[in-house]
Amino acid sequence: MRLILDAHVSGPVVGEALKREGHDIFAVDQRPDLEGLSDENLLALAVEEGRVLVTANVRHFLPLLRQMSVRGESHPGCILIPRSVRSEDFGAIINGTLKLLECTSQEDWIDRVAWIPK
Repeated sequence: MRLILDAHVSGPVVGEALKREGHDIFAVDQRPDLEGLSDENLLALAVEEGRVLVTANVRHFLPLLRQMSVRGESHPGCILIPRSVRSEDFGAIINGTLKLLECTSQEDWIDRVAWIPK
């Protein structure tokens, strides 16, 4: 699965674990050239590259995804990390993401929004 990890999701830990499971990972926190990229531009990049976005920034991305839907625009999918899962709880983020991706294809994620289990 092609994924993009928001800056709030650890590329060195979460990204590498997902890579070991065979996923194609793009981690914003490992790309200095993307430092300060707006949420709108990150979502546009996810769309352009056809990558499911993994983010804990629910407050910003959920409204952006709703706006896209209202405009009739499609997105490659989004995995949301709830506040109840701490950003340093790498095991919960990794295992939750892997569970959501189990038995799905990239196409299954088009316009899908799912929460990592609490």
